[in-house]
Amino acid sequence: MAGGAHEELAQYGQLGDLGLELLRRVGRQVARSQGFPPPEGHAAWTDEAVDELLFEMISRKGENFLLTCFLKTVDDASLERMFFTSIRNFLIDEAKRTERGKLRRRFAARLGADSRFRAVAGTSPRWALTSHPPGAVWQGDLDELVKAAWEVRGVWITAWNHSGPTPRETVRALMAVLAGVLEAAGGAVREEELAKVLEARFELLAPAEYTTLYADDGALIDSATDQEHGTVPVEAETIAGEIWADMSPQERKLLSFLEDDPAEVSVLLGLGRRQTSAIMDALSEKLMLALTAAGSDPREVAAALLRRSSEPP
Repeated sequence: MAGGAHEELAQYGQLGDLGLELLRRVGRQVARSQGFPPPEGHAAWTDEAVDELLFEMISRKGENFLLTCFLKTVDDASLERMFFTSIRNFLIDEAKRTERGKLRRRFAARLGADSRFRAVAGTSPRWALTSHPPGAVWQGDLDELVKAAWEVRGVWITAWNHSGPTPRETVRALMAVLAGVLEAAGGAVREEELAKVLEARFELLAPAEYTTLYADDGALIDSATDQEHGTVPVEAETIAGEIWADMSPQERKLLSFLEDDPAEVSVLLGLGRRQTSAIMDALSEKLMLALTAAGSDPREVAAALLRRSSEPP
């Protein structure tokens, strides 16, 4: 199939027989290896269930999905990786949407019963502190709220049940973090964003881990691993690529030196020791959050990142 599915997509602008077969094979691999439940009405990940998943994904993503796949790939191998990432992310989003909805209902009931907080009416539910001026709305970067959540010290979650009453200490931890986050926000924050912050802070909705699975005919496994290193799942390489793309040139340069003495690294950057130390600490925290939220084995993703940092420009 080398070149076939991608050339077919380039020629017709839509999936033909080769592209559809590739998408379905990757879909079977992802669905059956990630630990996610099959669609409603299916007891297992049958071929029919996978086809239903793929139809739903393409319907939601719209006609731009195939165009994006074409523009971001150059051959069948890269198209396969794009399919893998798209299907995996769609499954994660679906699972998180369900679990995040439960989380939202759980903390919204608590916020409504606490005089420190007030609900803000609108099409999208928001929450603010009662001390916030009316009309004040947070419009910043979500990473800022995640950072504020991590700055709330002395709270943790030792028990988390997905049904039934929420443990008292868990409630205390959730409310303390939400109060700290809203204080930092200075205005009303969407309920959905608050759920994402709690998810990142306490790792409540971590997606299932990737487990390598051979395709039905054994062909897919060769391209589901890094061709040079032979043992790294394409998922880890894909996630590393996403993190790498989000890093600045300075951060990429620093990646291999995070364990070194800031005094020595400052010479590399041409900056003072204190400024270099602050940059290194910020990068370490950024990577920790990214690796925690990645949903894959952090060691595999970190290894893939380090390989990128050692490659020549």
